[in-house]
Amino acid sequence: MGKNLFQKVWDIHKVGTLRNGATQLFIGLHYIHEVTSPQAFSMLEEEGLEVAYPSRTFATCDHIIPTDKTTRPFTDPLAENMLKAIEQNTKKNNITFFDHASGYQGIVHVIGPELGLTQPGMTIVCGDSHTATHGAFGSLAFGIGTSQVRDVLATQTLAMSSFKVRKVEIQGDLNDNVYAKDLILYIINKLGVKGGIGFAYEFCGTTIENLTMESRMTLCNMAIEGGARIGYVNPDEVTYDYIRGKLYAPKGDYFKKRMKYWESIKSDVDAEYEDEVLFNADETPPMVTWGINPGQSVPVSGRIPAIKNNEMADALEYMKFTENQKMEGTKIDVAFVGSCTNGRIEDLREVAEFLKGQKVSNKVKSLIVPGSALVEKQAEEEGLHEIFRDAGFEWRKPGCSMCLAMNPDKLIGDQLCVSTSNRNFKGRQGSTTGRTILMSPKMVAAAACAGEIVDIRKIS
Repeated sequence: MGKNLFQKVWDIHKVGTLRNGATQLFIGLHYIHEVTSPQAFSMLEEEGLEVAYPSRTFATCDHIIPTDKTTRPFTDPLAENMLKAIEQNTKKNNITFFDHASGYQGIVHVIGPELGLTQPGMTIVCGDSHTATHGAFGSLAFGIGTSQVRDVLATQTLAMSSFKVRKVEIQGDLNDNVYAKDLILYIINKLGVKGGIGFAYEFCGTTIENLTMESRMTLCNMAIEGGARIGYVNPDEVTYDYIRGKLYAPKGDYFKKRMKYWESIKSDVDAEYEDEVLFNADETPPMVTWGINPGQSVPVSGRIPAIKNNEMADALEYMKFTENQKMEGTKIDVAFVGSCTNGRIEDLREVAEFLKGQKVSNKVKSLIVPGSALVEKQAEEEGLHEIFRDAGFEWRKPGCSMCLAMNPDKLIGDQLCVSTSNRNFKGRQGSTTGRTILMSPKMVAAAACAGEIVDIRKIS
């Protein structure tokens, strides 16, 4: 029998087997940011260790960065200290740092791909759970903890146990106004937020083949929300066309040489999997969450299900919803477009196309945050920012913003926010009572204008 991509890339990067049976895995690419790296660098200093391969680590600042006023020092002393720490640590250890001055600053999972750093057949880690995003390129990418960040800095390896692989096949075409965000919310709804524990998800099928790279990144980004540590797509011409010409992409004949490797690590037609599931794309509707995890969702035209357990009861109490309640017509307070899930140029174009000639409700605070300085630049060159502002959205500077709210962009009280981000946990957006509903960028734009949740299919 053949091998799948996971098995091939894992074996290529396997240094050896440790006494406890775990694999010592070589890490090809390491991303760091200002939140989980300071402690790791401190650990290195305490143990008298140096960064083993500084050329394989790349840094940015994203989580704590204000998106309105970025002048230094920041008003938040903790944020200022975090930024100072990564500035000092990267300089001391000769690590490339994409700060504001570089022109490449942004969310780590946005800048890596757009700079051509993320490539097929790699092992990629970052001290951030949504590192799975990079699996869209046919890499094994996953989040790690702070002590593991230290380990990678010190040795460029990790002690890891392998994963099972689930083949998640999606066939057919997505309907109009249905996007990758809807597809992954639908998959998580069906398989559960814990369904992927112990698994890597291989997304495949004609639906995936027809997705753009940015849509594939959205899909893999939220694999972690379904419990899978890794989500990946086999590389193809769509992948290669996206990488070609980017700043850190292979050049000339070397690109052709790398393509031979990229082709070699694709899953064999007779590859084995521990599990396989099949979905039909045309059964996927626009999805919205109603609860406090991404699996608690329904079609936008649907109703909240009846309470079956304490978890559901707790979610409804927190969200101030009731069982059998319709999602359409739910009044909102805030609309947020951005994050490593949906803060790329493709997402912003969809929003801008909808917003032409539209106005945001005067009852809704709305902001759009580009995922990177390059996305910001491209959007402004295309005039998208003018469309956003004319419609009533705030056009902000790059950063994680209201996704995690480790910055000034926070909900107030029990405000209800429709968001393109990836998590709707309690207090996720900065208020201990703030409420989050996840949906696609176009759905967020429509809700912002209507002042309530609407079915995009009825108005577009």
